[in-house]
Amino acid sequence: MQKPDLQITQHNDSKTILGFWVYLMTDLIMFAVLFATYAALKTSTFGGPGPSELFSLNGALAETLILLTSSFTCGLAMLAAHRQNKNQTIIWFLVTLALGLTFLGLELKEFSQLIAEGHTWQKSAFLSSFFALVSTHGLHIAIGSLWIVVAIKQIYSRGLTPFITSKLTRLSLFWHFLDIVWIFIFTIVYLMAKV
Repeated sequence: MQKPDLQITQHNDSKTILGFWVYLMTDLIMFAVLFATYAALKTSTFGGPGPSELFSLNGALAETLILLTSSFTCGLAMLAAHRQNKNQTIIWFLVTLALGLTFLGLELKEFSQLIAEGHTWQKSAFLSSFFALVSTHGLHIAIGSLWIVVAIKQIYSRGLTPFITSKLTRLSLFWHFLDIVWIFIFTIVYLMAKV
């Protein structure tokens, strides 16, 4: 039989995870609106180039592979956390962070190239919807990366307590959610532009 304190902790953790799922669903609604906006405006180029002329499938594929690899390393970090292996947890989260920052660097490079060529969000409704969708995802990756930095600091200073492990579970859910959103971005924005 479980101790009453452990039952209360597990119950509170379940409620926290449920609440985080609700947050993720509200984020999903926001991304769904951005996807719908992009789909409605992707032909509104104001006489300028469209998706097929502007986007590089190779660059987007590289970003996709990097982000999917980061999802795998995040999973390895969680496995290490559940085994109470502090050092491996930190190492795998550092790898996840490096991959996330690499992804952001590639995304910023793509944005800067588009802007340098004069394809800014002010040029057309299509470009406005593209920058809104992709940069919102990038902002989430930046927030997730900052969250990883804070988590690593907490793991290092406090260890893998049940409270910290619960936080890591929510971080992992957030990171995997962003990977799923990116797969839709890759398919709808980049892949469909070349089909």
